[in-house]
Amino acid sequence: MRVQIVFAHPRSESYTGILAATALRALEQAGHDVFFTDLYRERFDPVLTAAERDHYYQGAYDSPAVAAYVDELRQAQGMVFVFPHWWFSMPAILKGYFDRVWAPGVAFRHASHRGRIEPLLDNLRKVWVVTTYGPPRWMVALAMRNPTRRLFRVGLLGGCARRARFRLLAQYGLDRADQATQLTFIARVERELGRF
Repeated sequence: MRVQIVFAHPRSESYTGILAATALRALEQAGHDVFFTDLYRERFDPVLTAAERDHYYQGAYDSPAVAAYVDELRQAQGMVFVFPHWWFSMPAILKGYFDRVWAPGVAFRHASHRGRIEPLLDNLRKVWVVTTYGPPRWMVALAMRNPTRRLFRVGLLGGCARRARFRLLAQYGLDRADQATQLTFIARVERELGRF
């Protein structure tokens, strides 16, 4: 399977960077054709331009600035997003990636009269998220109602890739996690992505 890893953290040597490297190794060892997108290292600009926004409702979406990212998205059969949670959300650079790359004519099509959107990412069979939360699981579930699970399952995949199976691998309570806890989660990521 052709799998794209999208990594969103400014430091590749961070714990999230270790998780991304683990995901890459596990997928390659399982025989997948993997391509790695490091949004910070590639200096991806998350700012949606006025022209790009205008194209959301006027004709075909055309942005040469993100054409390579669009090509990668269209080629992927599986995607793994690796990022931390800051303030119960993804880093701004990753949100900007979705705003600029998962665009009309690429990830979805507007139905008539700007009604429901129609998914276009039929190429995606699996979309997984590997992420970390500083607070404990109960706070993410009860206080924030699992924002990433809802965003991916309902928003992104519900509107753009309805056939894709979603999986969330999350380490909760990272702010207080000891090394043994972190190593256990790294091993889980390697084991689970080995069966992607």
